[in-house]
Amino acid sequence: MRRRQFSALAVLTVLALPTTAACQGGVDGSASDGNTAGATTVKVAHVPSTLFAPLYLAEAKGYFEEQGLRVQLQKVQAGQDAVPLAGTGKVDAVVAGFSAGLFNGMEQGLKVDVVASMGASTGTQPSPTALEVARSALDSGGVKRVADLKGKRIAVAGGAGAAGGYQLAATLRGEGLTLKDVTVVNVPMADMGGALADGGVDAALAPAPFTTAMEERGVASPLAVPPRGTSATGVVFGTAFAHRPAAEKFLTALRKGAADLQGPGATSEENLTVLARATGQKLDVLRRTPPYQWDPQLTVDKQQLTAQRAAYQDAGLLKGGAGAQG
Repeated sequence: MRRRQFSALAVLTVLALPTTAACQGGVDGSASDGNTAGATTVKVAHVPSTLFAPLYLAEAKGYFEEQGLRVQLQKVQAGQDAVPLAGTGKVDAVVAGFSAGLFNGMEQGLKVDVVASMGASTGTQPSPTALEVARSALDSGGVKRVADLKGKRIAVAGGAGAAGGYQLAATLRGEGLTLKDVTVVNVPMADMGGALADGGVDAALAPAPFTTAMEERGVASPLAVPPRGTSATGVVFGTAFAHRPAAEKFLTALRKGAADLQGPGATSEENLTVLARATGQKLDVLRRTPPYQWDPQLTVDKQQLTAQRAAYQDAGLLKGGAGAQG
């Protein structure tokens, strides 16, 4: 496999891995006939979310087993906190949102590689991710459009440097605003509805099904959505694992999961049932939740990575760069 670097991403490394398995034999000497006995174990840290649907479908439908892999899924609270685990070999892969911490870590020598994309915004309403505004702010006329949020408090899980921070930046950019023009408040997704209801924040950048819950409670309404293709999530491998044959097999299985999500597959009852079990969300809620979109090859979107880095740099969240703090 050939490593390529892109100057716009500083030292952020994107590996170009084959889109098909390199061979038909076993992975790292293991069997690949679907029998997990002797299979290669791959440890994967993830934050349960429908953004990562290809992962859950590949696991539930036996696509990893077909590749001679036994995948161990390890839940984490925040993907950005799990990335260093891949760099030190404690897990092989992290499927999560990208953050300012990822860029900072790689510039400081963290041995990880970005190898695949995950869910992206559709750019249309209803959207799986939306900028929700408190009904009180809308009803009073204080907020009528995105530009009216200048100087307002906006909730983002993980804060400005998290994946949601970039999604917010992409949403604000259409009205000429940046993250510096608003006050980003770190609020867990489950608490955003309460923060909007009690006036703790004026708006929230939230994913479904939290958006659905806010709207059904009448505490918020969507004002805008991230542009089509906006993505801040994907797959990160530890560099040591990225160069093992199992890495290619893992991505082959993920791509089969992504293929199942194209067209009507994104909302099929079979797939929604898998996602409900994997994420702990209620099936009836997922039926009402707009799906994300997934590139069938899960190709890394270099333009999105460049834009994400620029948004963090502009907000002063990157170390060692112009305008960065610290």
